[in-house]
Amino acid sequence: MGKGLASGGLVLLGLWLCVHSVPISVEKSTGKPEVEELEPPRSTDTGLHYDRYLREVIEYLEKDPHFREKLKNADMDDIKQGKLSKELNFVQHNFRSKLDELKREEINRLRMLIKAKHDTEEHNGQAMDHQTLLKQFEHLNHMNPHTFEVDDLDRLIQSATKDLENFDKERHDEFKKYEMLKEHERRERLKGMSEEDRKKAEQHYEEMKKKHANHPKVNHPGSEDQLKEVWQETDGLDPQDFDPKTFFKMHDSNGDGFFDESELEALFTKELEKVYNPDNEEDDMVEMEEERLRMKEHVMNEVILHRPHQYLFTLEIFSCFLHSLKTFLSVSLQTLDQNPIYTEEELRDYEQHLANEESDISKKSVELQKQREELERQQEELNNQKLGLKQVKKIKRLKVPG
Repeated sequence: MGKGLASGGLVLLGLWLCVHSVPISVEKSTGKPEVEELEPPRSTDTGLHYDRYLREVIEYLEKDPHFREKLKNADMDDIKQGKLSKELNFVQHNFRSKLDELKREEINRLRMLIKAKHDTEEHNGQAMDHQTLLKQFEHLNHMNPHTFEVDDLDRLIQSATKDLENFDKERHDEFKKYEMLKEHERRERLKGMSEEDRKKAEQHYEEMKKKHANHPKVNHPGSEDQLKEVWQETDGLDPQDFDPKTFFKMHDSNGDGFFDESELEALFTKELEKVYNPDNEEDDMVEMEEERLRMKEHVMNEVILHRPHQYLFTLEIFSCFLHSLKTFLSVSLQTLDQNPIYTEEELRDYEQHLANEESDISKKSVELQKQREELERQQEELNNQKLGLKQVKKIKRLKVPG
């Protein structure tokens, strides 16, 4: 997954540690740095099925003076080991009551979803997967459905941290499957061609690969060279006048004092345009978005590597990050076409998996056809029986004396 936490996990942990990462501005009269209290960004969706519950719990805990003060002195180990959760016992009564209410709402939401799922599967004749259903409740203690306790906060932190850390890996796995399926379908098309057409198709494919690979150097994401290109080409400013503080404020589009994920990803557009053009046959826009996400992950992992207790991308972190990446000024980033996503062995295994799936579907199709034929036979037999009964009744009526 790379160094440190996955970038998805930064969203959650950044919210918890927002008081550590207040942005720095410069006082105009003295020129000295001053600390400016700003609210952390709340627009990024974690993608978790309990995202709303997570956000609302964090919001109310941060409003409590005691809990917020404890956050100032908490480090990541304290949070992940549950030490911070124990501070829930000292949270004000009105906030505890609101947390109780949030938990009851969340449990009701989950119960409704599970009932809907149960009804759907029962209607389709499917068995309930109880283990999967129980996982829906891992982020809270459903055995106590009425009050929000220390165990609930601990479960919420542990579940969200674990789930978010898996997000990037799952996305990379899905992208690998996408690339292998694309190659598999290309090879299958070749099998159906004549020898002459196959040679032409292979030649065209190699030409497209070379054309795609023939692009300018892609700067290391987050390096001064990369950001200076944005400064010059997007902002229209002289690269000799590059100033990190001004750059940060210009690209902090919502002015909240933080680079959120979308603002960070936007910085890589110029680099991506060197490699991808939606009008070019050889350029895959799915790959472009994967490149963008990998650039973001790389930058966030570098931030954690050099500033392990800072989880929000503030001006202070941005300045320190630039300083730490001086060695990358002339390093070109390896793009996906230069760094194979899968091996031939992995492709063979994937193709075997597809073949097995196709075989299973074929077997199920045959079985369903047999079941259909059997039902039709039984229906025909039933219809014949009904017809026979009608005839018997008719004969009996005719025999009855008038």
